[in-house]
Amino acid sequence: MTEDLLNLDHVTRSYSSGGLFARTSFRAVDDVSFGLDASRPEIFAIIGESGSGKTTLARMILNMASASAGTIRFRGKALATIRGRRARLDFMRQVQPIFQNPYEAFNPLKRVDRYLYATAHHLARVSSDRMDSACDQALRQVGLSLAEIRGRFPHELSGGQLQRTAIARALISRPALLVADEPVSMVDASLRMSIVYLFKTLRDEFGMSIVYITHDLATAYYISDRIIIMQKGRVVEAGNARTVLDAPQHPYSKLLKSAVLSADSAGAEETTGPGQGREVMSR
Repeated sequence: MTEDLLNLDHVTRSYSSGGLFARTSFRAVDDVSFGLDASRPEIFAIIGESGSGKTTLARMILNMASASAGTIRFRGKALATIRGRRARLDFMRQVQPIFQNPYEAFNPLKRVDRYLYATAHHLARVSSDRMDSACDQALRQVGLSLAEIRGRFPHELSGGQLQRTAIARALISRPALLVADEPVSMVDASLRMSIVYLFKTLRDEFGMSIVYITHDLATAYYISDRIIIMQKGRVVEAGNARTVLDAPQHPYSKLLKSAVLSADSAGAEETTGPGQGREVMSR
């Protein structure tokens, strides 16, 4: 019998606005269900355009927002029942976020290594004599070292370096699950695929599962094992990543794919000439 690492059961998140006599409500997330098997690390992509509900869903998985209906469980425990400092720290130790903009993840007035040390101390419970070693090990997993970032402020690092540092910070507690919300959208194109490849390495070599939230079908096609495609809060298509993205069935999925292929073909024609564009995904 398999155990779910993460399980979402008919999860809905509703919001209301307006006054007492003219209130309106909408569902940012509407009846979403899926699960990740604890025994099989995988990269699970949540795909959708702005307003599709994918970031709201990520916030609920991270226990930063509660579900209006349905249940989210991590290792069988409902997130709604996680209360108290110790329980929250234990959850944070096992489930770590990676956000879209690395410059918003670090205070510009604080040196970035302070954040790594704080995570090592409070979440990973690393002893003071092993602090440098633990931080350096996490940084080396993302292609950096403690010597490169020690004493430096966020503005002294490139966007790619800072995002890698944010990922390293998330790795210090050795989580079972990473929730990465558009983690490469603010990174230069030259570094994008190296970070995407890093996620595959974390899955394969360190046994981490990753919920990868994106609007980018090309990286999702390359990185993901399974996907869901969301539109206006609802899942419109789900399944094996290659199967769904090679032959999408829902009109919205087909629209997303055609937009990617059109943009890629147009970009390729600018550099290689008409008729020589290379498609990101097979038809």
